[in-house]
Amino acid sequence: MKYAKLSKLWDSLHSSFWFVPSLMVVLAIALSFITIAIDQGQETDIISNLGWAYSLGPNGSRAILSAIAGSMVSVATTAFSITIVALQLASSQFGPRLLRNFMQDTGNQIVLGTFISTFVYSLMVLRTINGVEENEFVPHLSVTLGIGLAIASIGVLIYFIHHSASSIQVDQVIKKVGHELDAAIDRLFPEKIGRSVSRQQEQGIADIPPDFERASAAIKASNSGYIQAIDDNQLMQIAIEKNLLLRIQQRPGRFVVQGRELARVFPEERVNKPLAAQINNGFVFGSQRTEQQDIEFSIDQLVEIAVRALSPGINDPFTAIRCIDQLTAALCHFVQQEIPSPYRYDDHNQLRIIAEPIAFVDVVDAAFNQIRQYGQSSVAVTMRLLEAIAVIASFTRRPSDQAVLRRHAEMIERGSQNGISEELDRNDIKERYLTAIKAIAL
Repeated sequence: MKYAKLSKLWDSLHSSFWFVPSLMVVLAIALSFITIAIDQGQETDIISNLGWAYSLGPNGSRAILSAIAGSMVSVATTAFSITIVALQLASSQFGPRLLRNFMQDTGNQIVLGTFISTFVYSLMVLRTINGVEENEFVPHLSVTLGIGLAIASIGVLIYFIHHSASSIQVDQVIKKVGHELDAAIDRLFPEKIGRSVSRQQEQGIADIPPDFERASAAIKASNSGYIQAIDDNQLMQIAIEKNLLLRIQQRPGRFVVQGRELARVFPEERVNKPLAAQINNGFVFGSQRTEQQDIEFSIDQLVEIAVRALSPGINDPFTAIRCIDQLTAALCHFVQQEIPSPYRYDDHNQLRIIAEPIAFVDVVDAAFNQIRQYGQSSVAVTMRLLEAIAVIASFTRRPSDQAVLRRHAEMIERGSQNGISEELDRNDIKERYLTAIKAIAL
């Protein structure tokens, strides 16, 4: 299985509430068998000689394990209820797209797994206690470990209460999404600015066959869904084995309808149904977008929080400003990365794949357009957008990127003239606009 599909599988497991608790339950069952085997194999009662260990009889052991099991079920139910309430609150306050972030919270998964595992462990040990006098058996080590797990569960419960209260705070949510966005940028654009790809791009354009459009065949999607990832290594291997030139027409994050063009293959006479199926297999589809190869997904999450905060029913410009600050940091990070050439060559310097990467203009449009449109009547939000552009401009070196920032600064300033009635406020915005233009020109 290819890396992209393994990554999708891990993402789906990581976003579920069943995988980590189920794994912990299996470990708890294995631990119970191990400790019971140790208790059964003891020739001398070593545990009873330890002052801190449990050493009472079968009735007391049953009572303790029964109390632990019953309390763990109650606590697990309460923790699950709190988690559901947190998910409902996150969905209504931040948007349904943010639910994945809460479901991916490893802390919540471990908390639920701890309570359920302690319950299962207590049951597994409880079934071995024998109170018949001639065959009396009390697994003292196992019961002692069960008490230890119960004490550890109390600490986990305290952590869960704190974690639940802090995880739904808007600053924490925005910070987490920002970290995911930075990680996606580093993963997809590992190179820093410092080398030029213009010569490679010129070579790539020259290496495209002049009759590519006429003599290439379209590969159409076999199903509908969001493109979560593209396995470029698999597509490169196909292109080398079949001696093809592929031009990828879609990129991760886009919704593709069945029958829409995914790629074009040159030459067309080598295209057949098995080849079309192989190329389709290089595209990983899903019912929702993920941050695996889609930078705009995390940007859209921050934008959604900001737009909801700017809605008349909430009217919270401070949250919108916090999102703008996080987007500013991410765009400063992105603009310092080297955008790779769309032309991919094999080891013999033969052009095999043409895949346009996401550009700075796409990222800035996704980050600023909706916030500008919904926040043009907010003085604070408008000024912070212009201040953000000035900050990003200080990290920008490519003229094309500077032109993108200039265009957005002009749109923000024009929108403020229509959305803000107070002249002094418009003057303040004009001052921020001139500062941003000056920073772009440097």
